[in-house]
Amino acid sequence: MTVTVLSEVATGAEDLSVWPASTQRLPHGGLAVGGVSLAEVADRFETPAYVLDEGEVRGRCRTYQDAFPAADVLYAAKAFLSRAMVRCVREEGLGLDVCSAGELELAVTAGFPPERIVLHGNAKSPRDLETALRLGVGRIVIDGPSEIARIAAAVGPEGHQKVMVRVVPGVSAGGHDKIRTGTDDQKFGLSLTDGGAQHAISRILGQPQLELTGLHCHIGSQITEVKPYLVALRRMVGLMARIRDTHGVVLPELDMGGGHGIAYRPGEPALDLTALSRRLRAELHKGCAAARLTVPRLLIEPGRAVVGPAGVAVYRVLAVKHTGEKAFVAVDGGMSDNPRPALYGVRYAPRLIGRACTAGPRTATVVGRHCEAGDVLAADVELPGDIHPGDLLAVPVAGAYQLSMASGYNLVGRPAVVAVHGGSARLLVRRETLDDFRSRDVGD
Repeated sequence: MTVTVLSEVATGAEDLSVWPASTQRLPHGGLAVGGVSLAEVADRFETPAYVLDEGEVRGRCRTYQDAFPAADVLYAAKAFLSRAMVRCVREEGLGLDVCSAGELELAVTAGFPPERIVLHGNAKSPRDLETALRLGVGRIVIDGPSEIARIAAAVGPEGHQKVMVRVVPGVSAGGHDKIRTGTDDQKFGLSLTDGGAQHAISRILGQPQLELTGLHCHIGSQITEVKPYLVALRRMVGLMARIRDTHGVVLPELDMGGGHGIAYRPGEPALDLTALSRRLRAELHKGCAAARLTVPRLLIEPGRAVVGPAGVAVYRVLAVKHTGEKAFVAVDGGMSDNPRPALYGVRYAPRLIGRACTAGPRTATVVGRHCEAGDVLAADVELPGDIHPGDLLAVPVAGAYQLSMASGYNLVGRPAVVAVHGGSARLLVRRETLDDFRSRDVGD
């Protein structure tokens, strides 16, 4: 495909800073990502569709490797997982963090080394643990006291499994109450405050078949400031020092989780990875020196920050409705392919693509096709005043927590995932069809 790039000055177009770095403006209002026109993707693969810029994913993996050269970077699979994503993460040298037998099996069957995988989960099922032990997962993160005996029994007296303990450090951080996980009185981890973490550690150290390699914490998601990580790290180092003093055990690993915030709209803040890396390393060495503690190896678990900005969602407009002073633009997707606005109130910046527009802007709300008043994809955004059925809308920063959280609501079916790179497009995950729903419905 020949791409004719237009300058920002010539088009007067809006800020594309949150789009993949490969994004190019085309004549007549089009956009290309990875050298592929988004309008052509819509025509070829239908809509809704997720478009994933493979070059952006790989570039972000390398950015993390460069920023944290002395740490283990584990991609958080819950953000988005497919066989192609597994291959990409493996080839870029990252480890993997999974939350279920399904994620684990997909990763290993796609060729990912199980010893480089960490299994999380606040309520691991028997199948989760059986799969982890059968496949030889590298670490299991113990999230509650009942898991200690369950894992030890599953391993058996002659077995061996490396484990970590998820500690709640009492730090509140994150973009919404529903994604703040570092405070007490929520379902994750073991508390420092009430001694639950210390008691669990003592029990694990009494299980010879379990090897406690380190501590883990995850304080929340969509965090854009460094300070909460530093507070959490100080508390984790303090606990590691107490473990050394009480049990004579020096733990070699410290996993500070992920939750690294990204910008969803131009002008929004994002976490500064260079500052995070520099200040985490400094704080870790300072704290360990003060405690006369051997510096543990650092682990981090980015997910959203790797894949989120690499994705673009493409929709086709089905209807435009004017109700009083409000304009509603309804598209052929919605909360079944992106529940995040309904769950967390996240805001996006959709853009008309595929045709030139001379009409002035007007404020509109982009809504989905589902039978819920809360099915809103983008409230009160600027769109061309002449937007009409058949137009295409593209939504950037759509790579994380959309397909992975998609549902079968109204039996609409989950969208396809299309990878773009170097001017070519290929299907990664096919569109869910009515045949898929029928094949699962075995009753009569």
